Amino acid sequence: MTERVHKDSSYLNAMSTTGTRTRVRDVSPTSGMCPICIKECPILCEIGLSAFRGREVLYPAQVYYGTSTAASLKNYGLDWSHFNILSRLRGAEGIEPDSDLALFKNVNIESELGGIPLKIPLANGAFGSTMVARENWEGLAVGAALAGIIFIIGENVCGVDPEAKYTRDKVTSSKDLEFRIKKFREFWDGKYGDIAVQTNVEDQRAGVDVYSISKLEVNIIERKWGQGAKAIGGEIRVSTLEKALTLKKRGYVVLPDPEDPEVQKAFKAGFFKSFERHSRVGMPAERDFIEDVEWLREQGAKKVTLKTGAYRPVDVAWTMKVASEAKVDYMTFDGAGGGTGMSPVTMMNEMSTPTVYLEAQVLKCAQILRKKGRHVPDLSVAGGFINEGQIFKSIAMSNLGDGPLVKVITMARAPLTAVMKSAYFAELAKEKKLPREFAEQYGTDPVKFFVTVPELKKKYGKRFKDIPLPAVGLYTYLSDRLGVGLQQLMAGTRKWRLDLLDRSDLTALTENASKVTGIPTMDEVETDMFEQILG
Repeated sequence: MTERVHKDSSYLNAMSTTGTRTRVRDVSPTSGMCPICIKECPILCEIGLSAFRGREVLYPAQVYYGTSTAASLKNYGLDWSHFNILSRLRGAEGIEPDSDLALFKNVNIESELGGIPLKIPLANGAFGSTMVARENWEGLAVGAALAGIIFIIGENVCGVDPEAKYTRDKVTSSKDLEFRIKKFREFWDGKYGDIAVQTNVEDQRAGVDVYSISKLEVNIIERKWGQGAKAIGGEIRVSTLEKALTLKKRGYVVLPDPEDPEVQKAFKAGFFKSFERHSRVGMPAERDFIEDVEWLREQGAKKVTLKTGAYRPVDVAWTMKVASEAKVDYMTFDGAGGGTGMSPVTMMNEMSTPTVYLEAQVLKCAQILRKKGRHVPDLSVAGGFINEGQIFKSIAMSNLGDGPLVKVITMARAPLTAVMKSAYFAELAKEKKLPREFAEQYGTDPVKFFVTVPELKKKYGKRFKDIPLPAVGLYTYLSDRLGVGLQQLMAGTRKWRLDLLDRSDLTALTENASKVTGIPTMDEVETDMFEQILG
């Protein structure tokens, strides 16, 4: 099925993201339509549902809005599975080559991004004004703090906060933003990781950056130029007329216009159930951005970062140039295509640069900058990461000499899944509705579902009772699964420190993967050594 999706467009008229399907399975490979489309068909395909709901079908199914995340269905023809990690038999780097010492548990996976130490080479976010982020905040924030990673508050939080206070169009108080920061800091050790506040065009206009730095003592401000899921600004749904009117008064683009009397009548009559709130698209300029970074530091920002989407190659090069000139502390490139909120489905499928291609472009830019003696910021890569193998490959590929440039992988959908799943199974246990197989294997006490509970109880003592179970689930996923998994892979390559990973640890499994990244294929790796060893 995956191969078919890549070769043709048969998925276009039936997508689980929009809740549509076709009457027959053998659809046209060109359009995705049934070969014979009949009038007497009760099935809703993309075309049929669009005839009734129009623009609503541009987005993931509304029935799941606020309790779900969404991603692309398209096979881009190149992903991390097209590379393998090369294990080694002899020697050890970063530790004594002693079988009693060279154990995978001794692998050091600590990293540093822009001078910020991390227990695991991860960042989580950005989680902004979307309902799914807000509803799962405690698990996300506390779990990230426990894991010792960077946690990013996304865009538009203050603007959507109904209790936010403004003075001359500048935010002076936001209980929601204050709560989000406080939750992370409750279990933050003050050393590993930190919390960042992301700001888009709307946030900058409202002074969210200054408020975060001066009133909430935030250390990291992240400017946002886009994301891998879409290139048109942040979007959410608003289910009440009152909130839609408030957001329009705060300067947001709200569609349809909630101030239009006819729109109000249609909403109250039930023709549609929610409004769309859109953020404006930024129009960055080099000098403006450089001055903006300098200004943020003057305001007290200890770290200034940049998050950008998967734009075309010339934009990647321009972004790298400007970030270098501005000397940002680090930057994040987000590959196509998934999001945590309300990204248009077709945009996720058909627009932006897939992650492996994007990282290859970024590394080309970094190589040119380094040759010219210019500043290359630390890098983080995002875009569909869920496991330790992908993390290893991205970091290893980025080592152009003197250590990997990619210091951290940024994840959003996977952490949300860990938190949502943990919360849901805890609820099922309370209601005595756990799946029988799960209950037989892991019991019915929610605390005992999580293998890291004894470890956390030992570390936090009486404070453990204040850790939400979804946060335990996120910590278990990040630390006990991804962290340990990464240690095992690194031990398999006989490297006991993260900065030792390099391109020689990888091989490409396809000609295209090799062509795009410069990683040799399996039949090319070390073939010149055979004669040397055996001769």
